[in-house]
This record gives sequence, C-alpha cells and structure tokens, in this order.
Amino acid sequence: MDIEPNDLVLFARIVEVGSFSKAAQRVELPKSTVSRRISLLEARLGERLLQRTTRKLVVTEFGASLLEHARKVAEEVEAVDALAQHRQAAPSGKLRVSLPGDFANLGMVEVISRYLERYPEVTLELDLSPRRVDLLAENFDIAIRMGDLPEDSTLNARRVSFERFGLYAAPSYISQRGLPEHPDDLVEHDLLCILSRNGGPVPWVLTRGKVVWERTLPARLTANSPDLLARIACSGAGIAASSGRFAGPYVEKGELVRVLPEWELPPNTGWAVFPGRRLMAAKTRAFLDLMEEMCCSEARRREAA
Repeated sequence: MDIEPNDLVLFARIVEVGSFSKAAQRVELPKSTVSRRISLLEARLGERLLQRTTRKLVVTEFGASLLEHARKVAEEVEAVDALAQHRQAAPSGKLRVSLPGDFANLGMVEVISRYLERYPEVTLELDLSPRRVDLLAENFDIAIRMGDLPEDSTLNARRVSFERFGLYAAPSYISQRGLPEHPDDLVEHDLLCILSRNGGPVPWVLTRGKVVWERTLPARLTANSPDLLARIACSGAGIAASSGRFAGPYVEKGELVRVLPEWELPPNTGWAVFPGRRLMAAKTRAFLDLMEEMCCSEARRREAA
C-alpha cells in the first residue's frame, strides 16, 4: 500500500482546525484539492476517516486510531521545516570545500577568516589536493576549479576570479642572460612553465593586441603551481609564467620584473562549482556570496594598481 505522508499531514490538519475550508486555507490549497486527497487516502486505506455532514466533521473509529500516527508525521514535517528555516536564516553544519593550494594560501585566507568570523555555527573542511574531486560522490559542497569547465548538467558554477598571466624573471637572471626582446628569443632561455592538466607544459601562446605568437618550447621546470613558479623565478632560475596575483608582490619588492611586458599569456578563470540542486543550503550560499564579493573586490584593486 502506497500512502502519501503529505495526505496524513493533511488529515491531521483537518481534524485540528475542524473543517476542510480552514484546513485548505492553512495549507494554501483549494478546498476541492483537499477533499479529493482525503477521498483518495480513504480509498487506499479501505475505510472512512471522517464522516461529513453539513454542520460538522466527525472522526470515525478508524480515523481516531490513525490520527495519532498522522499527528506524529505532521510534527516531524514541522520539525524538518523549522530546521530548514533555521539553516536558511543562520548557516550551520559542516561545509566541505575543495580548492587548489595556491588559491587557498594567497587568494582565500581573508575569505575563510571572514567566513569563520561571521558564521560561528559552521565548521569548514578544506581539501587542498590538486585532484578534481567528485562533488556528488564525495559529498563536497563546493570546489574551486581553474580554467575551462567540462559540460556537466549535475553542477552549477560561478566565476570567482579572473587571472591575467605574464612572464617574470629575477633581476639576477636578467643580468646574466639578458632580456628577450621578442617571443622568438625565449628559446634561448630557461623557462618555468605551468603544467597542463594532462601532463607536460602548457603551450606558449602570447598575444600583443591582435598579434598571436604560439610555439611549443622546452621547459626547465613545469609545475601546477603559479605561486611556486614565481618563487623559484625569484632565485634566478629562469623566466616564469605566472599571474599578477602571485608574481605581483615580488614585483613590488623588486625581486621580479615583467618580461616582454607588451605580451600576455592567456588569462585563467577561477570557478566555484557546486551541485546543481534547486535548494541550496545557507552555509553554501553564504560562502559563495562572500567569496564572490571579496575576490571581485581584490581583482578590481589589482586592476587599478
């Protein structure tokens, strides 16, 4: 027998308020719908729950025996609704986030600190491994992913960062090896390159206005960490491909200089990816909103600098 719990809740509401009309108003359904659903419930059960007269409703003996169970179902539904409303009003619970270590250490420290301060009832669990987690199978709430996203109907995404990439080297390296004047000159230099998702260095594609220069060049070092490449470039090891977010602080301190400043590598977009559910938990929404707000503000500051 397939009994719809909502119909039991409806039955409890009718008995509580004493009429179909008042119950219909309370649950915001047409009276005809309420009457039809109770009739279907009675048909499934094989017995009447209510005797209907023009003046009042009378609960049958069978209806009285079922009423206690219906009230318990109604109480559980109310408890779930109250819990959901509370979680929407006050984020709570555990939030599991997967994100690249570089992005977490430099771009997310303030976001994470602010989030913990604002929402004391939430605990954060951060996975900084470089692998692409399966959000649904591994029960993650959010994952930060860089670059192009594959099509996936089970996931939604928000853009949270936009990184411009360029070439950087230490003054000590430049004094020994000289500055390249054109991308063709890079073949004569030690190159520190971003590791592609499939392994091997990312192809070198440089643009200057509408001019595009592309070539596969050997790299002395490849790594999936633009922060690490910028740090190693500071030691004079070579010319690094990195973003302004990671190389910028070293440029300000004079530890790195921009190489071929008129040329840029392809930008990289950071995405917050999350399960495409219709109802999003308050803890997830609050984190996404704060991250989007603070990362966009930081990007505007870097553009203005």
